[in-house]
Amino acid sequence: MLAGLTLAGAWAGAAPAGADTAPGAEQYRPAIHFSPAKNWMNDPNGMVYHKGVYHLYYQHNPTGNTWGNMSWGHATSPDLVQWKEQPLAISTDEEEDVFSGSVVVDKDNSSGFGTAENPPMVAIYTSAYKDASPHRGLQAQSLAYSLDDGQTWTKYSGNPVLNRNSANFRDPKVFWYSSPAGGGYWVMAAVEATDHKVLIYKSTNLKDWTALSEFGPANATGGLWECPDLFPLAVDGDPNNVKWVSA
Repeated sequence: MLAGLTLAGAWAGAAPAGADTAPGAEQYRPAIHFSPAKNWMNDPNGMVYHKGVYHLYYQHNPTGNTWGNMSWGHATSPDLVQWKEQPLAISTDEEEDVFSGSVVVDKDNSSGFGTAENPPMVAIYTSAYKDASPHRGLQAQSLAYSLDDGQTWTKYSGNPVLNRNSANFRDPKVFWYSSPAGGGYWVMAAVEATDHKVLIYKSTNLKDWTALSEFGPANATGGLWECPDLFPLAVDGDPNNVKWVSA
């Protein structure tokens, strides 16, 4: 009986949905996991906490319920449980679809997009170029920035900022690395999906990137490598014995 109650509680709306059911409140819609009121979503992107608000960006088709027209949707939450869908954040256009990536709060305004008083949020995403683009058929890394706490976004006029002339170079994970020796820099982990490689870069301004190293192909190479992560982990909790994990 308890299992049945738990299962029932995991879905929004116990009664059959009527014609006047508000979008997002339909029977069988998950009550815990976020979903937009309508249309397609997939990969979560650019999850970040800023000024007391959790931001979730995600792969989204704003015009249909199948994959396509890839853009970044946006939702916000005060507690990671109650979510409010926001207007479309970064849209597909005539030259590119907007594939997966990251968002960082550039608190020192290293990118120059904001000011010391109003540092920007910066999205690092994959441009999947269409036939109308001079980069058609390629995937490269691009930037967009927000000066209003993640509500509206402007694509950087100097895009792409990292281009390998590859059709499968995507999914940048970006974070700030504070060096034990002092200072620091931005780190990006991205993939060559069909070559089964993770590529690691560094930058001081999010615009100019220098290659550091790469990993692969190794281990599981039966499918595509996508959406990499890279993070430090203290072995047995020892801060003097830290290993970097790529996942």
